[in-house]
Amino acid sequence: MPEGDTVKQTAKRLHTALAGKVLTRSDLRVPRYATADLTGRSVLDVTARGKHLLTRVEGGLTLHSHLRMDGAWRVYESGRRWSGGPAHQIRAVLGTEDRTAVGYRLPVLELLRTADEAGAVGHLGPDLLGPDWHPAKALENLLRDPGRALGEALLDQRNLAGIGNVYKSELCFLLGVTPWLPVGALPADRARQLPFLAKKLLEYNRDRPVRVTTGHPRQNLFVYGRAPRPCLRCGTPVRSGNQGDGSRQRPTYWCPRCQAGPAPGQDAGRYPVAVRPRTGREQSRPND
Repeated sequence: MPEGDTVKQTAKRLHTALAGKVLTRSDLRVPRYATADLTGRSVLDVTARGKHLLTRVEGGLTLHSHLRMDGAWRVYESGRRWSGGPAHQIRAVLGTEDRTAVGYRLPVLELLRTADEAGAVGHLGPDLLGPDWHPAKALENLLRDPGRALGEALLDQRNLAGIGNVYKSELCFLLGVTPWLPVGALPADRARQLPFLAKKLLEYNRDRPVRVTTGHPRQNLFVYGRAPRPCLRCGTPVRSGNQGDGSRQRPTYWCPRCQAGPAPGQDAGRYPVAVRPRTGREQSRPND
């Protein structure tokens, strides 16, 4: 499942393969851009913004893509057989003299002016792996709707960019609360810890082929995908349930003993939402 660390790795592979080279092949297999031709243009850079990929090419153009659940970019040496899926799943092909990048099952693919990138990614909150990372701003965004379930708030890329379903479950476990706990009910010390812990998890995994949150490669994850196996800490069977905002339900995992808070279907009202005073620094910061 592509999350911020996975997308960062993808951007690095694409940048290494394409940046500074002239495109000798360009094939965008979506109706709107079927006639667009980028051949003869140099690739300037490929960068990640949250879960979004921005491939900038000469002439002020950017190819914006998003992997969502099943999308992938594969890079092949010249002459090597493509193996990322059947041909009908290919949405984009960008080739140079010695490398070819093939985009499979890309649910989002659009060609836009580089000057208009904000229209695609301007809504995102601070990027956990980007130069704009701002922990205080990320926490302020999360606490803006204190009654919202923590898991849903973490997945909202407008709050902070890069967390997906795996990190949502793992982060809630490390904070000792269920993903259904209202954000405002999170104890103040853990709320302050949250953005730093989230960044630590993604930083730790940004260059790793297998995601690890436990610190032990033989046991990669604390709870995600482990139901009904025992919790690595207390031995209680890990539980699973669906969490979503109504538009999409996502499998979510938690330990009922190690994590305090409501479970699916339970009333979250008995977990009081704290009203935290804003600091002077927050008040002086401009509204983004």
